[in-house]
Amino acid sequence: MDATDRPDVEKLEQSECWQLLKDHVVGRLAVVVDGHPDIFPVNYAVDNGSVVFRTSTGTKLQGALDNTPVAMEIDGYDARTELAWSVVLRGAAREVRRPEELTSANTASVEPWQGGPKDHVIRINTLNLSGRRFSVTKPDIWKSPLSDPRRASFE
Repeated sequence: MDATDRPDVEKLEQSECWQLLKDHVVGRLAVVVDGHPDIFPVNYAVDNGSVVFRTSTGTKLQGALDNTPVAMEIDGYDARTELAWSVVLRGAAREVRRPEELTSANTASVEPWQGGPKDHVIRINTLNLSGRRFSVTKPDIWKSPLSDPRRASFE
């Protein structure tokens, strides 16, 4: 049984997945580097049905452009509703080089948090987009770290 087939897991519509992606700016990029998976935080923006991000030369760029599929995930928790959500985008990454595409990507305001030159603009063309929302199990308040965001809604 797939997790999204469970009655306590709500499968998100494509439009809601895109909206959640648009409403956030940080995700985790999963790539394959030298035959093993690796994950990197990225600041991103949604642009024309795809995700764009900036990066410098290095392992993340190598993995993204290595002709293997990539994945990106964002997730969150709403303390008001006590619901968590997760969105996963799978696709093919390529470097943006055409001037009109660079203009579009720059208009999308991809602003990396980490300083330094980020001369490569990467676009993930979406092959699959899925999301889910689910109730979060109440934490054992006495054993959960004080920083656990779930605590506030139960205290």
